[in-house]
Amino acid sequence: MEQILKYFSDFTPRQLEQFEQLGPLYKEWNEKINVISRKDIESLYEKHVLHSLAIAAVADLPAGWQVVDLGTGGGFPGIPLAIFFPEVKFHLVDSIGKKLKVVEAVAEGLELKNVTVQHTRVEDIRNRKFDLVVSRAVAPLKDLWRWSKPLIKKPAAAGPTGLICLKGGDLAAEISESGVRPKMVPIYKLFPEEFFQEKYVVSVQ
Repeated sequence: MEQILKYFSDFTPRQLEQFEQLGPLYKEWNEKINVISRKDIESLYEKHVLHSLAIAAVADLPAGWQVVDLGTGGGFPGIPLAIFFPEVKFHLVDSIGKKLKVVEAVAEGLELKNVTVQHTRVEDIRNRKFDLVVSRAVAPLKDLWRWSKPLIKKPAAAGPTGLICLKGGDLAAEISESGVRPKMVPIYKLFPEEFFQEKYVVSVQ
């Protein structure tokens, strides 16, 4: 938890309480349904929560926005972002149902009213549009952008519409295959912790 407070300070008491509850809730649920590797659960706040919040460090999401988290897995980056932006609605999507069980239980335990979940493949989301797509290391950028495009509303005046994803390693080939020119922010610049070397926030408008 101290990793979060090292970089973010203006939380309400309710947000602080929710971030504090994340650790125990994930530990409890991870025993039943393994969504986070055993070694990673010990560093949940750095490797999952703070990592997810790199998106909040580069993008301010306007109240009332609808955001979809593609391939949310255990709820990252969607759950930490939903705590951070209580006025924004987050729709967390994954094709693996048991992972969403954990996500639902965590969202319920935290009383997050701005989170919905859907068990589906990205390609099968119909009749819904979002202001922003977020994702964490789910697929190559080319695929993420292909899946995202049909889901994005026509750009509104405010905020960073498009896709924002968290990726790591050498992305040169992946970017050139994607045919898009993303903006990249090294996470190590935001949070100078060793874990974040060679990790990036990648945005496609």
